[in-house]
Amino acid sequence: MKYDIAALGEMLIDFVPIGKDGTGDLIFSRKAGGAPLNLLATISKFGGKTVFIGKVGKDIFGDFLHSILKKYNISDEGLIADPVHNTTLAFVQLDENGEREFSFYRNFGADIFLDKTEVNTEIIKNSSIFHFGSLSLVSEPSRTATEFAISVARDSGCIITYDPNYREPLWSDKTFAVNMMKAHLDKVDILKISKDELLMLNKMNDTDEAVKLVQSCGVKIVLVTDGAKGASAYMGNKCVKLPAVKADTIDTTGAGDIFFGTFLSEWIKKGSTLKNITIDEITKFLKKAIWVAGKSTESHGAIASIPDLKGWHK
Repeated sequence: MKYDIAALGEMLIDFVPIGKDGTGDLIFSRKAGGAPLNLLATISKFGGKTVFIGKVGKDIFGDFLHSILKKYNISDEGLIADPVHNTTLAFVQLDENGEREFSFYRNFGADIFLDKTEVNTEIIKNSSIFHFGSLSLVSEPSRTATEFAISVARDSGCIITYDPNYREPLWSDKTFAVNMMKAHLDKVDILKISKDELLMLNKMNDTDEAVKLVQSCGVKIVLVTDGAKGASAYMGNKCVKLPAVKADTIDTTGAGDIFFGTFLSEWIKKGSTLKNITIDEITKFLKKAIWVAGKSTESHGAIASIPDLKGWHK
């Protein structure tokens, strides 16, 4: 395989508040963002061979994001610069705990105009893992392009990973969002999902029962993150739950992506497969993912906050 993992979806600019100017107005710092990009950057930083599939605008922000791919050794083989639509922008507001609220500028964002015919299927066929998120399912034509890519990945024998993110401003209707976010679970091997989104999708208050519903769709491994409370991993009837690390959190942007990227980087390093993986190995992967994600919240932004492994003890 040429690539350890290919990810399809959004690559955008996060404008993150970093303080106020002399008149009291917020100062925003430009950061590379988008869940698939954050995940790939994490895997690439820890030694994996990665490739991005998607669109940015042919503008200064698209050029910046292209440079980020190069900086983090993510292949741009699947990247398209759109001369008509602009790069998507997201402005982030943070509360006192570092939790985020988003304002998106995406109605004509290049990433949602990825067409099925523009998906480079050879990239997917030459990858061990194919990853997607839910934001490329919000509208057409990226929804059809994503569904097409998933079918190519399944036919090619890729492990399929999925991280559904619910961003309310991007969906026209919550019921539609839930239906779309659940629509492709039957094709997913490894699911990473926040506790809040898991319970929302399954309309219940019990995490373990919600996981069982997800597993009934055919998902082999379910990773559930719960912010400052830690994370859990489920495989069949086995489950491990680990606490979060202590962190001086100032910005949680991208923490979930960094968590999943770290987990998958360990999966790749160990040469794991769905047949040979054990719950003990998953526990080790989970412990490291929690540590790296926790440390990432001590800095602003997503990709820029991926920590090195100083201080990490197995």
